[in-house]
Amino acid sequence: MSVATDWLLSDSLAPMVTGDPLEQLYVGAARGALVLPFCAVCSLALDLEQHVCDGCGSHRIDWLETAPTGVVHSSTLMHRLEPGLVTASGPYPIVDIELAGGHRLIMTTVESVTRAPRIGDVVDIGFRNLAGVAIPAVQPINSPDTEAINDNH
Repeated sequence: MSVATDWLLSDSLAPMVTGDPLEQLYVGAARGALVLPFCAVCSLALDLEQHVCDGCGSHRIDWLETAPTGVVHSSTLMHRLEPGLVTASGPYPIVDIELAGGHRLIMTTVESVTRAPRIGDVVDIGFRNLAGVAIPAVQPINSPDTEAINDNH
């Protein structure tokens, strides 16, 4: 099986999965599942590298599969290209998603698109492939309502 080059980033930016603090996210993504941290005591959604629960103070964390859907909280098109790091040839979307399970993730899209999704759009989460590592990303938006960029992003 051949692995396609990521549309946005240089392969040199791929994480080393083994031993990475987000290893469970990458392992889950490799099997097509969105796996994120939750407090093992009170089930509160935690930030990706959060070590203490804001709700109950516990240090116990469970990485659990969560629904791969969410709502666009904010989005923009990034026009800054970093030679050697960003391989895209033009602007690319950066999207802040509020996931159904309570997490907030900032990501781009699975495929290159020319317009950012609109605030309030319901989206699914898929995965990009960066040098063999699956990374969560917004599924392409096909709705006519998402074809125009919202100037308030």
